Amino acid sequence: MLKKTVTIELSSGLEASPIAMLVQIASQYESTIYLENQNARVNAKSIMGMMTLGMGIGEQVTVSADGTDEETAVEQIRKYLLGEG
Repeated sequence: MLKKTVTIELSSGLEASPIAMLVQIASQYESTIYLENQNARVNAKSIMGMMTLGMGIGEQVTVSADGTDEETAVEQIRKYLLGEG
């Protein structure tokens, strides 16, 4: 299992459209992927779960993945949250 903490730098935070894109990115990978903050831990492939996080710009989230492609999955999600992808 691989974990990385990321500070969200997307200009709109994690609202509906960016969440949909994040779920699409996570769904490309075989690994089990979770995002968590102080309040919750949710499946990154679940749009409904992701909507419950309500994360905004400047907040920290931990991305964790477990599986054969965990390193690539975490790195791509990290890049997306930083506004690089």
